[in-house]
Amino acid sequence: MIRLLDLRSEKSGYCFPVSEKMWGILGRRAVDGGFSASSFRRMRSGLVSARSYAAGSKEMTVRDALNSAIDEEMSADPKVFVMGEEVGQYQGAYKITKGLLEKYGPERVYDTPITEAGFTGIGVGAAYAGLKPVVEFMTFNFSMQAIDHIINSAAKSNYMSAGQINVPIVFRGPNGAAAGVGAQHSQCYAAWYASVPGLKVLAPYSAEDARGLLKAAIRDPDPVVFLENELLYGESFPISEEALDSSFCLPIGKAKIEREGKDVTITTFSKMVGFALKAAEKLAEEGISAEVINLRSIRPLDRATINASVRKTSRLVTVEEGFPQHGVCAEICASVVEESFSYLDAPVERIAGADVPMPYAANLERLALPQVEDIVRAAKRACFRSK
Repeated sequence: MIRLLDLRSEKSGYCFPVSEKMWGILGRRAVDGGFSASSFRRMRSGLVSARSYAAGSKEMTVRDALNSAIDEEMSADPKVFVMGEEVGQYQGAYKITKGLLEKYGPERVYDTPITEAGFTGIGVGAAYAGLKPVVEFMTFNFSMQAIDHIINSAAKSNYMSAGQINVPIVFRGPNGAAAGVGAQHSQCYAAWYASVPGLKVLAPYSAEDARGLLKAAIRDPDPVVFLENELLYGESFPISEEALDSSFCLPIGKAKIEREGKDVTITTFSKMVGFALKAAEKLAEEGISAEVINLRSIRPLDRATINASVRKTSRLVTVEEGFPQHGVCAEICASVVEESFSYLDAPVERIAGADVPMPYAANLERLALPQVEDIVRAAKRACFRSK
C-alpha cells in the first residue's frame, strides 16, 4: 500500500570504523553511565552490521571515487573519453572531472555547448565507431533533451543490428532531488530508464559503490545510465584496500545487503540507503531487526537477492524518491508477489515521493520526499507494531 508523506526532515546517518580498543573504552563508559552490558552489546552489533563495509580506516568521498574511477579507466584504455558541459576547463559542474583536462588534454576531455541533443548524439556515434564515451549531464533532468539518442539510438541498436553493433557508452550525472531547485531539476529518472530494454541502469550509494560500478559501466559493451546523487558527492565513506585497486570492479545486476536482519526487508537505492540504515537503527531500538538491501543496479534488478531476503523475513518495505506510480518500488512489489507471495506475513509497503511535481518551498519539499520516520512507521506496520 502507498503511504503519503507527512514527516519531519531527517538527515541521513553514516557509520564509521571503530577500533576494538575504542569499543572497550566506550563499553566501560557506557556501563559506568548506567547502560547495561547487554544494551551496549546490542548497540555495538547494530552499528557494526549497519556499516557492513570492509574494515579499515581509509575514507573517500563519492566525488573522489567517481573522479578516480574515470581517471583510471581513461589511463587504462585510450578509447575512453569524457564529454559534456563544463567538464574540461571548469573541471565539471560538481568537480567530478577535476584534473582530467590537464592530464589527458582536450582531445579526450571535450567541453561541449549547451546542447544535450547534440553532444549526446555525437557520443552515441562515437560509440558506434568503437570509442567509449562518458557523457556527463549537468543533471539528468536535462537528459530529456537527448532521450531520443539514449533510447532509440543507444539502447536499441544492438538488437536491431542482430548483435552487430555494440554501443559502449555511459550517460552519467546527478539524478533526483537536490535542495531547493524546483520541479524541473528534481526528478528521479530511475524508473524511466529502467523500463527500457537495452539499457543498464545503476545507482550508487557509497564511495565503494560509485567507484566499482562506474568502472563496470565504462567497461561494459552496452549503454549504461549511471544515476548519481548531488547531495552524496561530498559525503565520505569507509573504503577497502580492495576497492582502491585499479582493477576493482563491481558486478552489474548484483545488490548488496548493507545490514542483515530477520524481521523485515527494506529495499532502496542511492541516497535513500542512508535513510534506510538510519531507520534500521531506530527499529533495532524497538526490537525489530531490519534487513537493508542496497539495490545498486536498477536494471538488471537483483530479484534473487530481494526474494531470498523476503522469504527469510516475510515482510517487505520498498523505498524510493521517485513518483509512486509505475516506479521502481512497484516493480519490486510485483516481483515479490509473483515469486514469494506465500512467504509474506503482511501486505507489502511502498514508500515513495509524493505524487506531485517537486515543490520549491523548503517545507513542502521536505514533505514531498521520504524521510526516516516514513520508513520506520512502514516497517512497524508490516510487523504489526504500529500504535
